[in-house]
Amino acid sequence: MKIKNIRTQIFKAPLKNPFVTALRRVDMLEDVIVVIECDDGTIGLGEGASTPAITGETIGSIIATIDYIRPFLLGREIDDFDSIIAIVHSVIMGNTTAKSALEIALYDLKSKSMKLPLYQMLGGEKKHFSTDITISMGEIDDMVSSALNAVNLGYDTLKIKIGDNIDKDIQRVLAIDEALDKSITLRLDANQGWSAKESVKLLHTLEAKGVIAQFIEQPVKADDIDGLLYIKQRVQTPLLADESIFSLTQAKRLLELEAIDYINIKLAKSGGITNAIKLANLSKEYGVKCMIGCMLEGVIAVSAGVHVASACADVISMIDLDAVALLDSYDIKTDIIFDESRIVLSDSVGLGCRLSI
Repeated sequence: MKIKNIRTQIFKAPLKNPFVTALRRVDMLEDVIVVIECDDGTIGLGEGASTPAITGETIGSIIATIDYIRPFLLGREIDDFDSIIAIVHSVIMGNTTAKSALEIALYDLKSKSMKLPLYQMLGGEKKHFSTDITISMGEIDDMVSSALNAVNLGYDTLKIKIGDNIDKDIQRVLAIDEALDKSITLRLDANQGWSAKESVKLLHTLEAKGVIAQFIEQPVKADDIDGLLYIKQRVQTPLLADESIFSLTQAKRLLELEAIDYINIKLAKSGGITNAIKLANLSKEYGVKCMIGCMLEGVIAVSAGVHVASACADVISMIDLDAVALLDSYDIKTDIIFDESRIVLSDSVGLGCRLSI
């Protein structure tokens, strides 16, 4: 089973509503699909989303990186899998989303060659998952309405996007908490929007009102390690690192400092499935649970995240794979069930995704 061709195509899909965070606004999904073709006709699919404010990558740079790596992979046997993965990560620095897209396609091929669903190839058994859903940042009434609608759709965990104005953020969270039954779990995500002192002020205010979220995600700039420590030492609300952790080295430093409570693993940050699993294993060594998250991605990339969640179910205790639920429609066929908060893996070989475009 030899790699014969690698090609890319741009994939677009409409969103149900604009996706708004402290870092960006997205009105339509646009990302890159990778198609790897083997000499026996087997096809592997991967996907990567452009998030320049987070990974530094654009649609153009993702395609250019894949084009650069392509000649190093053509003619390689899929059975020589470890060497192929090493090539992806060694021939160019950075470019984690492009590498992730290639890795997803390669893992799709490898599991197909073994005639196994990817999650089983990775050692997983769990098939049923429940994801949260993101409540985009906006006016208070709109966010409350979105939160109530999400609960009506069956979600019991909401991730609230905040981070542009600390006083307004406090009112947003209090209003949403007041409108919801206390059985609903709230997660807060500031996307690097605050300073450490602002973070403590906001969290102290919410905690005094009896609102303690499951976690506060990445309240300060990605490189503000001292800020994370400052917050961790002063609040009750658990602290989850997202943009601060791309690599194992970054994760190990934060874990050794005890600067965080949880880690958000994203394939597009880690460079794909291989390092995502390594991050989960490292977290397990330190007794720290993880969340698996996603960028605003399509079915292929999110499906890969679900397979990893199964493989690392003992340490990945939180699921933030709602991107498919945010899409109004998509032209990718999948055997995985995406039914609002409910996600169920199939026993189809590989990822369980097929192109219909």
